[in-house]
Amino acid sequence: MIYIITIMVSYLLGSVPMGLLLTKLAGKGDLRKVGSGNIGATNVMRVGGLRMAGLVWILDMAKAIAAVFIGCYVAGDAFGAWCGFAAIVGHCYPVWLRFRGGKGISSLFGVLLAVSPMSFVVCGLEWLLVALSSGISSLGAVIVFCLIPVLGFLISTSVGWAFLAIGLLCMWRHRENIKRLIGGNESKIEWKWKK
Repeated sequence: MIYIITIMVSYLLGSVPMGLLLTKLAGKGDLRKVGSGNIGATNVMRVGGLRMAGLVWILDMAKAIAAVFIGCYVAGDAFGAWCGFAAIVGHCYPVWLRFRGGKGISSLFGVLLAVSPMSFVVCGLEWLLVALSSGISSLGAVIVFCLIPVLGFLISTSVGWAFLAIGLLCMWRHRENIKRLIGGNESKIEWKWKK
């Protein structure tokens, strides 16, 4: 029973819509009605600038980190990774917003940092190099989704399966981006320090 409760708590932690809450508190309106309509950090940057997007990114990471730590305390590292997955599910499909949430990339990095700081560094450097050189954030993200299962299985089989589930979920959430990448019409990052 404790495992089910922990997974549910992890999901609820992940489902807190940090981007939506912060932009509303800052007087930027309803994030779902501007830009891409997504509640993640990328869309926050469009309305609130880079600093606000960075804060949202950190908070989205923090809720996933908290879920992993709770899971590790209850039943060890592998269960912590699965609690991280539950938090990402919550971020992508929050019950409070009729299951319409973000795409999971910031929370994914929170899970990586909590489970394996080295994997966090590897994926973070890859994303930065690809996103900055190409100007396309989603391209770096898609490579991360392919990379994390490999890194997970290097840690342990149990963590590997959890990381594979995370990669597949985030890949699914980015399916429209992938279509645009294949078609050559994916939008580039607009770096706006403040708005």
